[in-house]
Amino acid sequence: MIQLKSLLKVIDNSGALVVECINVIGAGRHASIGDEIVCAVKRARPLSAAMTTGASQASVGKLKKGDVSRALVVRTAKEVRRLDGSYIKFDDNACVMLNKQGQPLGNRVLGVIGSECRQKRWAKIVSMAPRVV
Repeated sequence: MIQLKSLLKVIDNSGALVVECINVIGAGRHASIGDEIVCAVKRARPLSAAMTTGASQASVGKLKKGDVSRALVVRTAKEVRRLDGSYIKFDDNACVMLNKQGQPLGNRVLGVIGSECRQKRWAKIVSMAPRVV
């Protein structure tokens, strides 16, 4: 359950590391797995460290500290009930960054995501994930 001021880990390569929820889109007061939120970047990958390793600026990331962007919630620490009656919960809250059109900003997802994303029609992000639980 993600609400205003919740901190989330970013699990794609968009450049952001930690974001804070500043609005829940459409779902009401709380967001769960598969819901879209608006968030502000609190911590991002440093540009100087990436440039010393020889990486180009385009591969470092598109987001920097202070940017406001949309995100898709893919993991929550609060348990979520599934249609078969079972419950799923994760160790942390995590998200994948999106642009205004709803497309992912990064081109890799670096962790597991909940299968509720597939049921809520986020096929592009599900296909990029290494594992769907």
